[in-house]
Amino acid sequence: MSEPVVFLNDVHLSLGTGASHVHILRGVNLSIDGGESVGIVGPSGSGKTTLLMVLAGLEQADSGEVRVAGEDLRAIGEDALARFRGRSVGIVFQSFHLIPNMTALENVAVPLELAGFDAPFDRAREELALVGLGDRTTHYPSELSGGEQQRVAIARALAPEPRLMIADEPTGNLDEGTGEQIIKLMFDAVSDRAMTLALVTHDTGLARRCDRMVRVRLGEIETGQPTMAEA
Repeated sequence: MSEPVVFLNDVHLSLGTGASHVHILRGVNLSIDGGESVGIVGPSGSGKTTLLMVLAGLEQADSGEVRVAGEDLRAIGEDALARFRGRSVGIVFQSFHLIPNMTALENVAVPLELAGFDAPFDRAREELALVGLGDRTTHYPSELSGGEQQRVAIARALAPEPRLMIADEPTGNLDEGTGEQIIKLMFDAVSDRAMTLALVTHDTGLARRCDRMVRVRLGEIETGQPTMAEA
């Protein structure tokens, strides 16, 4: 049996000191197989986004085992973590996080260039075409709609062909119709490329479109629940 793309064992993470100390993740255990999509739900402040940041190597756990895409994230330094993110993890945020003074093409290509990919601008142009923005490559974020900006963000996340796609409330800043288009685009892209998806959302209906849904409560993960398709 192949190693899961995500494997967390007894992961703890706290932030702050003294009176501001908060124990956010409390003994989290989670395993996600290659090609599996998991919807992560739970109330505000439960630790959902912090969990994603641990998976991306943007937050370091205090203790426990964190293995993502075959890498022990607690055993490598910041430079190695940056290289790991550049090639192994694609991240889509609620707020797009595009660089305002770069075109759509540059927003997708520059991370590829920094990660050492060959022909990054050619690759970026292909990814933008795949998300329906082949005619918007020279536009700046301020010249794009919210849905178009999120398409650029998805193209940027997909371009390195990462093993893991992380999405944190990817439709939170979009209207319902545009959000549905973005979700279909993202699910189709992940499925076509056999990527693993970890999706944080407040919408349990959206989470149930994944292969499996897990609930985070008070920094702990409850037992994985089947989706509507499996029930």
